[in-house]
Amino acid sequence: MDIVIATRNLHKVREFREMFKALPTIDVLSLHDFPHYQLPDIELPTFEESANTKAMHAAQALQKSVIADDSGLVVPALGGAPGPSSKYYAGVGASDRDNCRKVLSELQGKDDLQRSAYLTCTLAFADVSGIKKTVSGICEGEIIDEERGRQGYGYDTIFRKHDYDKTFAELDDGIRVRISHRRKAFDKLMLHLETLCR
Repeated sequence: MDIVIATRNLHKVREFREMFKALPTIDVLSLHDFPHYQLPDIELPTFEESANTKAMHAAQALQKSVIADDSGLVVPALGGAPGPSSKYYAGVGASDRDNCRKVLSELQGKDDLQRSAYLTCTLAFADVSGIKKTVSGICEGEIIDEERGRQGYGYDTIFRKHDYDKTFAELDDGIRVRISHRRKAFDKLMLHLETLCR
C-alpha cells in the first residue's frame, strides 16, 4: 500500500520514513514523487483545518491515500502565537531563523514562566473519499534566550523540551523523532494505519 506524505520538506519526509519502519508493508511516498502537483499554500485559523484541507486536496488530486501535517509553535504568553501562522510569523518568505528571532525578540525580558511553550502537530489522513482520521500531539517545554544547535528545522533552535538540557536542534535525530510532537501524533494515527495493513 502507498501513502503519500503531503510535503516537500526533506526533514519531515525523513522523520515520517523513520516512524513508518514499524509498518513495513506501507510504501512511503512524498510530493517529490509528484513534481507536477502543487499543494495549496494555505493559512487557516486552526492546525486541524489546515491539515484536513491539505490532506483532502492532495488525496483528490493524486488519487492516493495521503497524510498531511500542520504543525507549529504555541507560546501562551504571546497570546498563542505564532500558532497556525508559525510558518509566516516574521512575514511571507521569512526563514526559520527570521521566525525564531521574532519570537526571541518578543520574549526578551520575560521570566521563565512566561517562556513556557509547546510544539504541536496535527496529522490528517485522507483517501479519495475524504478525511478518515485526524489526530494531534504536543510536546511541552520552553523557549530559551538564544538560538542553539544545527539539527532540525522550524523553531527547533529555540525550543527545549521539559526534562532535557538541549534544544531540539541539539538533539540527535533519533532522540528527537522518539519524543517529538509529530511522533506523539503519529502514534495515535498508527492505530488506524495498522488496520489498513491487515
